[in-house]
Amino acid sequence: MKILVIEDEPKAAAYLRDGLSEHGFVVDLAHNGDDGLHLALTEAYDLLILDVLLPGCDGWAILSCLRTASRLTPVLFLTARDTVQDRVKGLELGADDYLVKPFAFSELLARVRSVLRRGSARQPEIVEVADLQLDLVRQQASRGGQRLDLTAKEFVLLSLFARRAGEVLSRATIAEQVWDMHFDPGTNVIDVHVRRLRSKVDDPFDRKLIHTMRGMGYVLE
Repeated sequence: MKILVIEDEPKAAAYLRDGLSEHGFVVDLAHNGDDGLHLALTEAYDLLILDVLLPGCDGWAILSCLRTASRLTPVLFLTARDTVQDRVKGLELGADDYLVKPFAFSELLARVRSVLRRGSARQPEIVEVADLQLDLVRQQASRGGQRLDLTAKEFVLLSLFARRAGEVLSRATIAEQVWDMHFDPGTNVIDVHVRRLRSKVDDPFDRKLIHTMRGMGYVLE
């Protein structure tokens, strides 16, 4: 799942990115309201974590613009604005949750997962391809009823394949979506990780799901 964090304080933004990434999320950062709004309107995210006080467009305006544009991406406000009036305003504008700083990361993570369970219309909670099943909220995968022991990064990679089953994904697309980096054609990092994923998802089973499309990339079908 992909999260956009709009936070102008660099240390706080890095803390959120690192913590969420460790739990299997792909995280984009925006350090001002204008860049954050642009990303939120032009990219697909499963959740926005949004501060109120931002350079440029503030958090209230960002949320208003999103809802006016009929963008239903879930939004969690994470802000030092702690009055009842602020909380009410955020929820009335269309936020899904509101958490006040300072906060415990464990509570933020629980709220993120709760919002994602309620979910947007775009994102199912369970994805199934043949006998492969992924629980995107609990970050658990099984095949033929057998639990797959995946690392957080392997789960993100498999969930990308499963959510776009039947679509050939280039190595550049995989690098951008899973590692948030530009693909270097001189490295085999993508192939190594796909090979490791196959050893868990395909090797113990007769039917293979992850296929190499020579010169193009990979597809799960």
